[in-house]
Amino acid sequence: MSDNTPLDSSKRTWIIASSCAGVVGGGFAAVPFVSSFEPSERARAAGAPVEVDIGTLKSGEKMTVEWRGKPVWILRRTPEQLATLSKVEPQLADPKSERNPDQLTPPYARNQDRSIKPEVLVVVGICSHLGCSPIDKFQPGAQPSLADDWPGGFLCPCHGSTFDLAGRVYKNKPAPDNLEVPPHMYLSDNRLLVGQDKQA
Repeated sequence: MSDNTPLDSSKRTWIIASSCAGVVGGGFAAVPFVSSFEPSERARAAGAPVEVDIGTLKSGEKMTVEWRGKPVWILRRTPEQLATLSKVEPQLADPKSERNPDQLTPPYARNQDRSIKPEVLVVVGICSHLGCSPIDKFQPGAQPSLADDWPGGFLCPCHGSTFDLAGRVYKNKPAPDNLEVPPHMYLSDNRLLVGQDKQA
């Protein structure tokens, strides 16, 4: 039997129809597969600036918001807490925020308070040692894992790094750097934008 025997018309029609169906079906199957590579709404929003209302934040209180998957702390410091910042400077590893300033401290926060407004601290709550999250230790005085003259601040429970109430790391601790101050700006007295510090 010759290999060149022509196909009858019904077989030819069946082959063409099934081939077309396969191509169309494959196209429909690929659509959800390809669309799964598109970033989700949450992923797209993760890098976007976060607008925060700090109007209800009382003196001595801290709130946490998420920006780029990181916890950002906003602390409204009391006058007593602000007064400790100059007193602890001799005990700090980088009191003037001179290490890695471009990554860790924007120009407007390169001051003793590490903030735009002295009473409001905005820092990323991730220790610069191994990425743990420090805990609040605002109460001054002797406490477990802290000095007897502890003035208040943050303690990383993983390896014992301590930070003052401006997020500055104490000397001789595992953490090499101060806590990061993220880009931020005020939209009004009580509206803060975290993740952006310039008007578009």
